[in-house]
Amino acid sequence: MKNKKTIIFLVGFFIVLSAAFMTYYYSITKVKKPQLPYYGEGDHRVRGFSFTDQDGNVVTQKDVDGKVYVAEYFFATCQGICPKMNENLNTVYRQFKGDDRVMFLSHTVDPEEDSASALKEYAKRFEADSHQWKFLTGDKQQLYNQARYSYLISAEDDTTGLSIDKDFIHDNHFVLVDGTGHIRGMYDGLQAQEMIRLATDIKSLLGDNVR
Repeated sequence: MKNKKTIIFLVGFFIVLSAAFMTYYYSITKVKKPQLPYYGEGDHRVRGFSFTDQDGNVVTQKDVDGKVYVAEYFFATCQGICPKMNENLNTVYRQFKGDDRVMFLSHTVDPEEDSASALKEYAKRFEADSHQWKFLTGDKQQLYNQARYSYLISAEDDTTGLSIDKDFIHDNHFVLVDGTGHIRGMYDGLQAQEMIRLATDIKSLLGDNVR
C-alpha cells in the first residue's frame, strides 16, 4: 500500500514538474510578434471615397471594408518612378493573388488622360485581376484629397517644372491599410527590400484580430 502511494506521488510530481518546465520553456522561447503602428493623429481612418476602376465600375469604401489593402499613386504615361514602383508592387500582388482578403488600389494623378480604358490597358502589363488590383480614376481634386487627407501622402500638379515627369508630383510610398481603415504602414515603392517588409506586414494583419 505504501509503495502504491509512493508511486502515485512520484507520478504526480513528475507530471507537475514537466508542466512547469514546458511552461517555462514556452515563455522563454516564444517570440512576440511586433505590433504594427497606427499612422495619423487620434483615430485616423481612411475617409469614404468613390472612384472608377479599369472595368468602368464604381469603387467605394464598402469594397474594401474588412479587407487589408495597399494604396498607391501613379499615372499610366509616367516615365519616371511609376514603372519601377508598379513592378515592385507586382511582386507583392503575386504573393496574394486570389486571396480575397487582400486588395491593391492604384490611383491615377492624371485622370484626364487615364480613363478606365487606358487603365485597363495599363493593368494588362501586370496581369492584374480587376477584382483584386484596381486601377482607379475619377475627379482629380477628390483623388488628390484622398492622397493627402486619407493616405497622408502627396499627389498634386507640379507648378515648379522640377518633377521628374514635369507634370505631376506623386508620392513614391505604398500605404498599408487594415480592415478597419487604419493606416498601418508606409513603404518606399522604389526599394525591393521594402516589398519584403510589406508582404510580411500584410500577413501580420491577416492574422490580427480586428481592432
